[in-house]
Amino acid sequence: MSALPRFVRENSLTLAFGGGFLLSLVGQAIAGHANFNNELIAENLHPVTFWGYLRTSDFAVDVTENWQSEFLQFFLYVFGTVWLLQRGSPESKVMHKAGPQSDEEQKVGRYATEESPRWAAVGGLRQSLYSRSLGIVMCLIFLLSWLAQSITGSAAFNERHLRDLQAPISWGAYLGSADFWDRTLQNWQSELLAVAAMAILSVFLRQRGSPESKPVGSPHTSTGVEG
Repeated sequence: MSALPRFVRENSLTLAFGGGFLLSLVGQAIAGHANFNNELIAENLHPVTFWGYLRTSDFAVDVTENWQSEFLQFFLYVFGTVWLLQRGSPESKVMHKAGPQSDEEQKVGRYATEESPRWAAVGGLRQSLYSRSLGIVMCLIFLLSWLAQSITGSAAFNERHLRDLQAPISWGAYLGSADFWDRTLQNWQSELLAVAAMAILSVFLRQRGSPESKPVGSPHTSTGVEG
């Protein structure tokens, strides 16, 4: 097997979803550009080019508001599943393993193996940070994309106000506006609903061969078992 097909096979999950992300982003840009120009024409304003649209705050806020909600979902899921449980779900740890678990179970410190990441074997701050690095990075990406959403959303909001000959508002005022929280909460509720639905539906339903599902013949009460 040549190096390239092997690389593709070993990274097919990331490559497939990464490719899907890029295609959907391009599709969003095309549809958003058409919609944006329709609005401009309806207001007797000149349409913008596709590349000009990509530099607008409207496009930026539409992208960042989706990103922040997705990374909020993963941040809450990564941290929440340390302690929160769902009996019968493969998305949950078994009932008696709530919490960060012992050093032996996590293979850190003196229990680390030769193949363990280097920071898993050391103690102190480095091990503490590495032990929570996935959740920390997810949280940072969420906060940065939420900040970007607030800035680009404020710019898009003020552009609409200016087109209607209304006075712009400050970034701080926008953070308390209905527009900002409407954009934010409509994304949050959909992401939280999706996680809750996955946790409970995977108790009773199956997808053969998927690690997100229990084996087809597993009892509904079996917890933390992947197919």
